[in-house]
Amino acid sequence: MSLREINFDGLIGPSHNYAGLSLGNLASARNAGQASHPRAAALQGLAKMRHNLRLGLPQGLLLPHPRPDRDWLATLGASMASAAPVPAWALSASAMWTANAATVSPAPDTGDGRCHLSVANLLTMPHRSHEWPHTLAQLRIAFADPAFCVHGPVPAPFGDEGAANHMRLAPGHDAPGVEVFVYGRSGGPFPARQHRIACEAVAAHHRLDPARTLIVEQSETAIAAGAFHNDVVAVADGLTLFAHELAFADRDGFYADLRRLLPDVRIVEVPAAEVSLADAISSYLFNAQLVTLPDGGQALILPTEARDTPAVAAYLARLTAGNGPIRQALFVDVRQSMANGGGPACLRLRIVADPARVDPRFMLDDSRIDRLAAVVSAHWPETIAPDAIGDPALHARIEAARAALLAELDLAGAL
Repeated sequence: MSLREINFDGLIGPSHNYAGLSLGNLASARNAGQASHPRAAALQGLAKMRHNLRLGLPQGLLLPHPRPDRDWLATLGASMASAAPVPAWALSASAMWTANAATVSPAPDTGDGRCHLSVANLLTMPHRSHEWPHTLAQLRIAFADPAFCVHGPVPAPFGDEGAANHMRLAPGHDAPGVEVFVYGRSGGPFPARQHRIACEAVAAHHRLDPARTLIVEQSETAIAAGAFHNDVVAVADGLTLFAHELAFADRDGFYADLRRLLPDVRIVEVPAAEVSLADAISSYLFNAQLVTLPDGGQALILPTEARDTPAVAAYLARLTAGNGPIRQALFVDVRQSMANGGGPACLRLRIVADPARVDPRFMLDDSRIDRLAAVVSAHWPETIAPDAIGDPALHARIEAARAALLAELDLAGAL
C-alpha cells in the first residue's frame, strides 16, 4: 500500500454569496451584504488546485451541495419565500470549506488498519447544520473501498466541525502518528464550536490509541479574537507544528505532551509580539496549507493577504530564511473565499491514503481541471447581488450549474 497525503479541495459552488451567516467569523461579518462572484471564486479555487498539483501533490475534489437545499427547507415547513434568514441558510455554499467536512485518521493510527472518516455535524450554525447528509453521501462514494471506514456524525448537542479542529503529527505517512483534537469552552461574545465530547467520540469511533491521542483546549483569547476554528491559529504537517503563541489554553502542557510522544517534533511558534492575533486572523497566516513537497522540504501555501500584511510578510521572510523546517512561502489568490472567512486550509480536507483506492471521479489531473473550469465558466453565475437570494431565476440557474458539473464527472443521479 502506497500512502500519500491527498488534498481534497471543495469546488466553490454556484450559490457562493455573502450573507454574513457565521457568528465569530470576522471576515464573513465584515463583508455581509456585498455582491459575490461565484464564477471567479470557483476559478480561483481550481487555480489553487492546479498550483498544488504542479508542486507534485496529489489533488482530489469534493463537490458543491444541492442549493437551495429544498429538502431541508421542507423539514422546516419553509420555502425560499420565508422570512430571512431562512432562505440564506438554504442557499449557503459553505460546504466548499472541506476542512469542516470530516475528521480523518489514517490507517497507521487506527485499531483495524483502515482509514477512518467521521462526517462533521456542524450543528453550531444553522446554515451548516444541514450539510452533513450531502457530505456523507459523497464520502461514501469517494471512499467506498474497504480500505476506508466512513462514519456518520456525532449526535447533537455535541458540536463537531471536523478536521479544522484536528491535527496529526507523524514521522511519515506510513508510520503511527499522534492525533491532536482541539476543542473550545468559550470565546467571549463568540461560540466555541468544537465540543470536547465530540473529540472523544470521534477518537473512539476511529479506534485510536488513547496513549497517542491528545485532546487540548483552544484558548478563549483566540476564539474571542476571531479564531473560530483551531486551523485559524495552528497547523501541523509531518513532525512540524506551526502555531501562534496564544493558540492553546495550556500551551506548555500541550507542548510537553507532544515532545514526550514525539521527541523529534519541531514546534514553530509565532510570538504575539511579532504577529498579533488580529494580524494572524485577518491574513490567515495559519490557515495555510503546510505541506511536505516531493523533495522533502516543507512549504506554506498562503493566501495573498498574508503577503499584503506587513507584520506577517516580515515574519515569513525571517521564517523562510532561517534554519527551521519551513523553507518556502507560496501564495495563492483565494480572495473570494477569504472574503467569506475561509483560506487555503479551509478549502481542503487532507486524507492520507493510497490514491488508487479512491473513486477516480474524485481525483484530479490538469485535464480534468480544464474540463471543470469550462463547466464553471459556462454555468456559474458571474455575480450574486445581496437582494437576489430569493430570486427563483437564480435558484434555477444554480441547480442547472450543479447538474452540469455532475454530468461532467459522471455522477449524475449518484448525488
